Amino acid sequence: MELIKNWESVLMHTKSGWQSICALRVLTGLVQGTVYPCVHTLLAKWVPRTERGLLTTGVYSGAQFGTAVILVSSGFIFESSMGWPGLFYLSGGISLAWALLFFWQAANEPATASRISKGEVEYIESLTGSNSSSQSMPVPWMSIFRSPAFYGLLAAHCGFTWGFYTLLTEMPTYMSMVLQLNVKSNAFLSSLPYFAMGLLCFVVSPISDLLINRGTISITTARKLFNSIGQWGPMACLIGLGYMTADEKTWAILLLTLAVGINAGCSCGYLINHIDLSPNFAGPMMGVTNGIAGVTSIIAPLVVGAIVSDEEDPSQWRMVFFITGGIYLVCNTIFVIFGKATIQSWNEPPSTSSTMTLRSHQENDSKSIAPTSDKDIRY
Repeated sequence: MELIKNWESVLMHTKSGWQSICALRVLTGLVQGTVYPCVHTLLAKWVPRTERGLLTTGVYSGAQFGTAVILVSSGFIFESSMGWPGLFYLSGGISLAWALLFFWQAANEPATASRISKGEVEYIESLTGSNSSSQSMPVPWMSIFRSPAFYGLLAAHCGFTWGFYTLLTEMPTYMSMVLQLNVKSNAFLSSLPYFAMGLLCFVVSPISDLLINRGTISITTARKLFNSIGQWGPMACLIGLGYMTADEKTWAILLLTLAVGINAGCSCGYLINHIDLSPNFAGPMMGVTNGIAGVTSIIAPLVVGAIVSDEEDPSQWRMVFFITGGIYLVCNTIFVIFGKATIQSWNEPPSTSSTMTLRSHQENDSKSIAPTSDKDIRY
């Protein structure tokens, strides 16, 4: 209710009315849709596979910390002399400042960077598997859409997005109406799960890299293991949360925090898997999976709205949590069955022998990461 009142305040002070706000939000979503594919393309060119978990997680954890910071600070900004417009001015200004810094310092690939040594360039290029001419290579869409590993990845991405946005959009209402917490006066409760997720990203990612680099488990096993932690762990938390009441606020907040925080495991699971499958086409693949998964972020709140007619009824919220847990279960199971973390033959140009290229990548990767006789389960 408070959120509705706040938006009503925004609309009352907007000269062009709600139509302009909706148009701007649609435009914002369209342009932001390019961010993840671009970031994945850069990561594929810049991040050595021996450090892929930690560095990729470090980049994407910014989304979690950003969510937490804006949840904490939005109430203070709204109550200040700037009001709601200040929230948009500050976040937009920070985005603009970052873009200017990026255009000034960023490079498309190590070979075109002016601030690193030749040795660094050779080291990075030898451990990425990305081709410097990949921009001119046609995307092998037919091969991608025929790949079972791609559909395993897509399922995992959709499962994560469904659960993440269900909790992001509905958690404040649940905490206010069922747990009877004043979320507005204690914004930290809303941001706590995202702080936890951001911090846990830096716990699971070095563990994943360590296990892979020591040869303890294969890369495919690592991706499936940590993605299972990141989706089946929250599933168990949501099942428990479905039976919490207003008299068990502490346990409910703990389960909510864990349900979001343990999602950090996915940062070493499906999120990196695009680069595992095809360093040359990680960006286009991310564009497809993120676009399809984005549809679930629209559907999930609509499903909640259809189920929860009485926001104070715990049994209706229990159904929401059970459905979300079921989505986690099904989607991650598909990833466990069909997922892979070996470079696919269609990563290379058609003129190159796909069999020889794939074997070369697997042999080089297995030697760089850990000695093993089983080249089929490591790069």
